[in-house]
Amino acid sequence: MSSRKIRSGDEVIVISGKDRGRRGTVNRVLEDKVIVDGINIAKKHVRSDPNQGIQGGIEEREMPLHISNVMLYNPDTQKGERVGFKWLGEGSDRRKVRIYKSSGEVVDA
Repeated sequence: MSSRKIRSGDEVIVISGKDRGRRGTVNRVLEDKVIVDGINIAKKHVRSDPNQGIQGGIEEREMPLHISNVMLYNPDTQKGERVGFKWLGEGSDRRKVRIYKSSGEVVDA
């Protein structure tokens, strides 16, 4: 398990840019960028390639957003929240979990 603040499958809210205020689910996490379903759509011109069966034209694609432009969405407060880490348990049962900074409650069950 990686110790990233935003992971694939998380629900996030966009805090800056043209899609500010919109919510979506993280599809992929790249180095310092995330691809969110249905957010940051751009039109890409695609050249046809008959050998690979690709038809040319203009297609809409989800483009990456910088990870600093999204916040983890907290369904309890209906807002974006900052995320921190905390160690739970003792000894061999010890594990690192994500928490909401405002309330201290655990993000991952």
